[in-house]
Amino acid sequence: MMARLFSLVCGLLLAAALVGLWQWVADHRLVSPVFLPGPDRAWAALIKGFSTGDLMGKLLATIERMFWGWLVASLVGIVLGAAIGISASLRYFLGPTLEFLRPLPASAIIPVAIALLGLSDGMVLSVIVFGALWPVLLSTIHGFASVEPTLYEVGRALGLSRGATIVKIALPSASPDILGGMRLGLTVALIVAIVCEMLAGRDGLGNWILLAARAFRAPDLYAGVILLAALGCLTSFALAGVEARLLRWHRRRR
Repeated sequence: MMARLFSLVCGLLLAAALVGLWQWVADHRLVSPVFLPGPDRAWAALIKGFSTGDLMGKLLATIERMFWGWLVASLVGIVLGAAIGISASLRYFLGPTLEFLRPLPASAIIPVAIALLGLSDGMVLSVIVFGALWPVLLSTIHGFASVEPTLYEVGRALGLSRGATIVKIALPSASPDILGGMRLGLTVALIVAIVCEMLAGRDGLGNWILLAARAFRAPDLYAGVILLAALGCLTSFALAGVEARLLRWHRRRR
């Protein structure tokens, strides 16, 4: 506990030092204020965006796209990954296709998605699902493929059906990998949502940041970046808390 507290204090001190350095550089105009406003101006722009602007609406739009894209990707990735992970034949058959598609950046398919679906929310959702799918899918495949064969033998010895064996034995064993992939998929979903909003002009934080940069509204630009970082941090911590709660049995076993 003391080690965790010490690490937390050191992390906060480092963050405060970086903010102080940022303020010092801005105050002494080592970089033009057009490009680097101080954290005080960025904070003021953030407060103004929430109080008098529509920054809250843009934030909620980004969160909605990120969440639904991540949820669909997680459901598809878990179901498909479980099927592939359990079956060695499917892994052998689909392996080349997965290896071909896996390295493809989600941003690279945005022009194709625009050509097929137009500049619509459906296009954005499909690209987010594609990007967030791979961490969940590959982690699920690895989790189910790594289940000890003796556990399946235990299931057969207990007279469990194949479905019951998967749900009661294989799924808990693979859950650490699945949840780890879902955490990574959530981060990817946020990144892809921002990129899509920038390229497709959909209302959200990405579009806010892009328009602020084009108009040389540096305080608004940095306010959007700070809000984006805070969103990513909070969602990661929230999912990490859920993961820690669900995997308490796993930590006790270790």
